[in-house]
This record gives sequence, structure tokens and C-alpha cells, in this order.
Amino acid sequence: MHFALPPRKTSNPPPYARASRTSSVRKQRLKYGLIAGCVFILLVCLLKWTSSGSGEEPIPPGTPEVVIVTLLDEKSGQRYITKIKKNREDYASRHGYLNFYANASDYNIGGSPRSWALVPALRHALTVHPHSTYFFSLSPHSLIMNPTLPLTSHVVSASKLESLMLKDIPVVPPDSVIHTFSHLKGHNIDLVLTQDGEGLCPESFVLRQSEWSRFFLDTWFDPLYRSYNFQRAEGHALEHIVQWHPTILAKLALIPQRTINSYTVDIASRGGRKVTYEKDDFIVRAVGCESDANRHCEQEMDPWYNQWLNQYGQVT
Repeated sequence: MHFALPPRKTSNPPPYARASRTSSVRKQRLKYGLIAGCVFILLVCLLKWTSSGSGEEPIPPGTPEVVIVTLLDEKSGQRYITKIKKNREDYASRHGYLNFYANASDYNIGGSPRSWALVPALRHALTVHPHSTYFFSLSPHSLIMNPTLPLTSHVVSASKLESLMLKDIPVVPPDSVIHTFSHLKGHNIDLVLTQDGEGLCPESFVLRQSEWSRFFLDTWFDPLYRSYNFQRAEGHALEHIVQWHPTILAKLALIPQRTINSYTVDIASRGGRKVTYEKDDFIVRAVGCESDANRHCEQEMDPWYNQWLNQYGQVT
């Protein structure tokens, strides 16, 4: 007996054959998913564009352009610290700046000299005030003698800085083979320092907020440098990295010393009479008083404090 075979399916279905329902639903879902994804991406881009046209995080209202960083040591005594703070607060209130006071004992520097605490204190200030532009690091043995001078126009504006920059001079006097760059402009600078007859002066300098400045501070505080036992601790470490790291030298400006760092005493090896304080100078510093057993910082600074107080200190 023979049975009929089922008809063979054609490989060319008629044009009116219906697609499966499952396939149609899948295509619709894919289409709507693509549309939703495009809309989401567009909304994210619009949100970013409207929140900040430059692509940078907006600066909160009231952010101070300048933060004055002072590393204090409780060993100085409360009376002395109160005077230093009064001097700083007067200056900050005149120009809308802000003070950042750090205590040396707050930072873990291992067995390194206490003065190394300056570096993490600055890093701390940059972190706490991420939207401020300039950080003016000032020794606690310094006073602002002419508070009428804004740091911005006196030092760090691009045009003013270009007029002050000492170009193609030895980074470390008197005869370092490494010289400051001669092609830099004011807008290239993130670190403003002075030098005296013995070397760079990290007791009074300006740092601009940037990724580079954080890199610079992290490099300066490297445990390797702290273990070298430099004679002048962080000062000699600074001279080392500035001279032998072109990425740091490329952001450095040296300016005339008395612009931000006049001395109270005439020390021949550190520049002599030409770098001691003159009337209307911005800053005065009792250079070396903290490391000389025959000197007393507070007593040495008292006449200068009284001079400032009599001329400016009553103004609030």
C-alpha cells in the first residue's frame, strides 16, 4: 500500500505571507529602545551644556579668589599667634580674601623636621577650597605691612607678573647652571617664588590652583626627599626638584625679593641691605629667627607689629 507524501514547502513564500508576531514585537521594542537611548544622551548633553558653557564646574558665589595659608606652631605661644592672626584677618577683610590656618602638629610627617608640615598644609588648603584661584603661603614670622596692596594686582595678574619675572637667571644663586626660562608668559605660571643670596625662599610664595599644583606638592612631599636629611629640609628639597624637573621649572616665576619677602635684619649672606624692609613694602619677615637660639621671634616682630597696628591695624 502506498501513502501520499505531504506537500513539499516552497523556499519562496508568497509576498503576502505574514511575519511571526514575536518577530514584529521584538523589532518594535528595539526601535523604541534606540529612540529612548538617543533622547537620554541628548538630555545629558543639554544638561551639561546649560550648567556650564565652558565645561568646567561653576564657581560658587562668594568664593574668595585668594586664600592666605599660615602654618602655625603652638610652641610660638598664644599671644604671638593672636597677633599674627589679627594681621592676616585685617588684610583678608580689606580685599575679600580668606585665611587658612594650619597647625604643624596636625600633619603626619614621620621623623622629618617640623617645617615639612608646610607642604601637606598647602595640599589641605587646596582641597578645602577647590574653587579659589591663588594660595598665598606666608611664614608665621611674617607680617603684612602694607595691606592696601591686593595680591592679585600687586603680583599675580598676568601683565603684572610678566613685568616682575626674572628671566634667564640662576634658579639657585649664585651660579646654578639651571636658569629660569626666558620664554614664559604670565598666564603660564603656577608657582611664584623669591630667592635671596643663599637660595629659594619657600617662606613666602604664591601657588595657583591647578592639577599641576597638586602634582607639584605631591612631588615635593615625596618620602624619598624627606629621607635625604637636607640641611634646610623642605627648602633644599624644593631647590632640587625645581632644578632637575623641567615640568616644575616650566611653571615657575622668580620675582624680586622685596615684592613679597622683605627682611627685618641685614644679613650679608642673604642679600644684605638691599633686601631689608623699606617703607611701604608689602611683607616683612624675621628671617631665620626660629632657628637661631640667640634670637626671639616674638620680641623681634613686636616693633613691626606695633608699626603696622598704628598705621593700619585699627581699620576693620
